[in-house]
Amino acid sequence: MGGAARDGLPGWVTLLRAPNPGPMTLDGTNTWVLREHGYVIDPGPLDEGHLARIAGLGPYEAILVTHGHHDHVEGAARLSELLGGTPVLAADPAHCIGGGPLRPGPLTGDITVLATPGHTSDSVCFLVGAGRSPAMFTGDTILGRGTTVVAHPDGDLGAYLGSLEQLSAYEQVVMLPGHGPVREDVAAVANAYLDHRRERLAQVEAAVAAGATTPEQVVDRVYPDIDPAVRFAAIWSAAAQLDYLNHKIGESGTPAGRLDPL
Repeated sequence: MGGAARDGLPGWVTLLRAPNPGPMTLDGTNTWVLREHGYVIDPGPLDEGHLARIAGLGPYEAILVTHGHHDHVEGAARLSELLGGTPVLAADPAHCIGGGPLRPGPLTGDITVLATPGHTSDSVCFLVGAGRSPAMFTGDTILGRGTTVVAHPDGDLGAYLGSLEQLSAYEQVVMLPGHGPVREDVAAVANAYLDHRRERLAQVEAAVAAGATTPEQVVDRVYPDIDPAVRFAAIWSAAAQLDYLNHKIGESGTPAGRLDPL
């Protein structure tokens, strides 16, 4: 998916990109420092040089985590140590240190937590500066480039579509993602993601009607030119799509179970 990137960041944000580029992380994990608020979002991998750069811009009230994937949270405990015990706050208590877990609603007077499950069950976004040059920190719920993997079973496509619907309400709010470039309007990107997901679901339904019953068979039909390096991610997404369609079949009264998400 395309779209113009925003050249400038809000004046109160600093971007520190982790040195972990790859097919799943794009240019690397975006670590966001909220200088005026005293928070850092997604410290990224356990890379001592990257964590030292983050610590050098402290102190911080807390280290915030958008979700529990290692490329976002692996370095959190070490960063907390470097900072002398700064709390780590995440939706999943397993990733919290000295506080948390995060709950939907105001975290401070200027930071609001939004529960946005789907990419993972513990995914959250942060709306910051609601009254002044607001920004939405989306983690992996929406990327600055490309589309997000919804990896069954922790990833849930139904929940993900609901999260995209929620984000589509934030028109003209700049989007600062976990990977890729900044985007000017989180609502516009969320709506583009919704269109893409609906189109892909229609393709999966057509593949199922043509005889596909497993994620691998769906990928063969729907993603015929997939890069072998990321085929595993397409299989994860196909499993989530089949699981979603299974639930739709069950809700409609048609016997479920004719699709195999595993």
